[in-house]
Amino acid sequence: MAQEALPESACMASVVKRSAWGAAKSTNVTYQLKPVPSVIVHHTTGDRCTTAAGCRELVRNIQTYHQTQNGWSDIGYNFLIGNNVVYEGIGWHRQGAHLRGHNDKSIGVAFIGNYDLERPTPRTLQLLNTLLQCGVELGELSAEYRLYGALQLQSTNSPGKFLYAKLKEHDHWSEEV
Repeated sequence: MAQEALPESACMASVVKRSAWGAAKSTNVTYQLKPVPSVIVHHTTGDRCTTAAGCRELVRNIQTYHQTQNGWSDIGYNFLIGNNVVYEGIGWHRQGAHLRGHNDKSIGVAFIGNYDLERPTPRTLQLLNTLLQCGVELGELSAEYRLYGALQLQSTNSPGKFLYAKLKEHDHWSEEV
């Protein structure tokens, strides 16, 4: 089933599209009901990327790993944030594979790097805010969406202690799971 093309939104203009980072084709697409009520933030735990070329390669590597090692149809995250840029993962409208039991009712955003060791920058946190505001504007996210760190919903240290501490300051962060 082909995805219906949507008009480009000004708020999505700065997001690096799948074609720009060299995404492989999805082997299967599961569409998501919208508006989505939750956003779950992760970290990739590996190296962070510091150049556009390095980030594109890292996102491709994550997709390859998810498809070949995990057997998933595509990259598990809806979006990734690295080197002060947002990368489109599986994107809006499509169900990711970022947290078992929550994929059908959430958007997964991964920060590239290990946020147990490094702190998120004000710029990367602003990128997250802008992305989520865009999701609300596009009708992809509920205006009352709840923001979670993956560790609230599964036994993991993701999104890392430094990023998790910053998420707790977000207006949509929720302790209630």
